[in-house]
Amino acid sequence: MRRLLALVSIVVLVDMTFYAAIAPLLPQYQDDLGLSKSAAGGLTAAYAAGTLIASLPAGRLAGRVGGKPTLLVGLGLLAGSSLAFGFARDLVVLDGARFAQGVGGAFTWAGGFAWLMSAAPRERRGELIGTALGAAVVGVLLGPILGGAATQTSPELVFSAVGVVALLLAAVALATPAGTPGPAASWSELAGALRRRPVLLAAWLVTLPALFTGTIDVLVPLRLDDLGASGLTIGAVFLAAAAIEAVLSPFLGRFSDRRGRWLPLRVGLAAAALSTLALLLPDTVWLAAAGLLMAATALALFWTPAAAMLSESSETAGLDQGLAFGLMNLAWALGQVVGGAAGGSLADAAGDGVSYAILGALCAGTLLLTGRTRERVTV
Repeated sequence: MRRLLALVSIVVLVDMTFYAAIAPLLPQYQDDLGLSKSAAGGLTAAYAAGTLIASLPAGRLAGRVGGKPTLLVGLGLLAGSSLAFGFARDLVVLDGARFAQGVGGAFTWAGGFAWLMSAAPRERRGELIGTALGAAVVGVLLGPILGGAATQTSPELVFSAVGVVALLLAAVALATPAGTPGPAASWSELAGALRRRPVLLAAWLVTLPALFTGTIDVLVPLRLDDLGASGLTIGAVFLAAAAIEAVLSPFLGRFSDRRGRWLPLRVGLAAAALSTLALLLPDTVWLAAAGLLMAATALALFWTPAAAMLSESSETAGLDQGLAFGLMNLAWALGQVVGGAAGGSLADAAGDGVSYAILGALCAGTLLLTGRTRERVTV
């Protein structure tokens, strides 16, 4: 179990490192390729778009052939897309490579987590999911460092190295024993599961923090810049926010295994609703930074319990773990895409307050919903 947990954790860490490496590279690509802001935004969002489209097919494959082969497909796509990204010299290839990386991410996450959950005791799922998600957040922390190294050396060198690491991980995965996959759920069974309240609620509890994150990733840096923060300060604040999530995820996984999923989720919903005020009202850099850290702490309370709840409710509904984590990928990608696009557009049209008010209302409404239904919604 430890070897498998380490493998899955390292895979998602590498995947998210590549995902988060784009930020330091955007100014260089803007200068070299003449990218507009919308083109830069499209390049950034291409990963989530690939994950969105490939989530359910990846989950279906994991259910049919097992987590190990699905993980290997994802690592192959990661290796190929990293090489393409490193050597790309035009926007079409860059967008295509990012999109392919997102597709690969859907396969590595669905395959890796399905493999892990098939070997995990049910009472430890939260702990194991939290550990792997914590590693993914560490990857988000390392991503800007990787991107910065590419600007100082060369994208060809750095992203070729990422490809080599992906192939090495594939070799380790090949040498790691895996059990025989169980019965795979059909598309009709998936459709039936999506009509069940526990599955829909768990999926929404994954989508909501992704929606929140997609919005604040756009609005908070601009707010901090308006208040006079330097680029270094903005980077440090987001680094601290990601560090909070990385530290809390394994702890919250163990806590939710022992005390139940609802307690951290409900505390997180209440804190997230309050954090929208903390994000909007401050008029100094440090108070705005404190608002972001409050939001990061609140959102950290979501991820692990919601993912474990989705795994359990999907299983109860007759789905295999591949499709369960395919749904998780779909929920996350949908939230990221909508949060980044709609949150920024609403802020442009009517101000940041409208975007934050909608997020706060969604969190408060979900809190009321879970308060009324949690006794009837069982997993």
